[in-house]
Amino acid sequence: MIRPRIPVDGDGIARHYDELDPFYRELWGEHLHHGLFGEGGPTEPQAAAARLLSLVAERAGIGRGTRVCDVGCGYGATARVLAGDYGAAVVGLTLSRAQLDHAATRVAHLPEVELRLQNWLENDLPDGSFDVVVAIESLSHMTDMALFFREAARVLRPGGRIVVCAWMSGKDPSAWERRTLLEPICTEGRLAGLASRDEILGLLAEAGLQLLSDEDLSRRVAPTWTVSARRVVGGLIRRSDYRRFLFSSGVADRVFALTVLRIRLAYALGAMRYGVFTGLRDGGSPSIPLPPR
Repeated sequence: MIRPRIPVDGDGIARHYDELDPFYRELWGEHLHHGLFGEGGPTEPQAAAARLLSLVAERAGIGRGTRVCDVGCGYGATARVLAGDYGAAVVGLTLSRAQLDHAATRVAHLPEVELRLQNWLENDLPDGSFDVVVAIESLSHMTDMALFFREAARVLRPGGRIVVCAWMSGKDPSAWERRTLLEPICTEGRLAGLASRDEILGLLAEAGLQLLSDEDLSRRVAPTWTVSARRVVGGLIRRSDYRRFLFSSGVADRVFALTVLRIRLAYALGAMRYGVFTGLRDGGSPSIPLPPR
């Protein structure tokens, strides 16, 4: 497990996203996650991000009436699409007040969506109340990843599914990669840790969740950071307001602009990976086609 040099907690993560709210929305839009590029798919970043969400919905088997918990709901784009396009009922949790306030304006027309300012690790959701738990890139913010998976198992009904899109460390990063790339990425991005594929598989199993599939999509999501780096550099060159925001002494987390470049290099070297894990709570059986393992 790769850990940040400075430990993080829920309040620190919330401040990070609140403070960088305008930067994040400008850089990535409402889909605050990677895009899925290649194999004849979209090349426009927002379309690629929507394609990743489509893959998650497919793996989870989401359809009309599916009860979904979106852990780390961000700006509500996932909840809006799952409710509006798939007919699901969605409860989304975020630590960020800025994200919640923006998301609320985007889902106000959807009574099937409930958004909460709540820490997943301290949630009060009823046992067995969801058909699906999705966590798109929120696992690395969890200060207790084992508890993350136990809570997912608890709130899922028997036969319910979990789909986790996870930032991961490579299998055996070098000392230089850990020191120069992965540890700073955790520290600057307010990540509680970067687990490896094997560590995530172990946590899933320990929580009593049956693995249905795990996919390494690193190559297909890495272009997200090429686009992001280009936008950061272009913004710094062309826009004074961008420079004021990122170089302001009052913006403690402005260093994340540098992290964008670290992440792109980490993907290029294989020090950072991206996985999609689909699991099943015991008491059910998979009825939806899954990719070959």
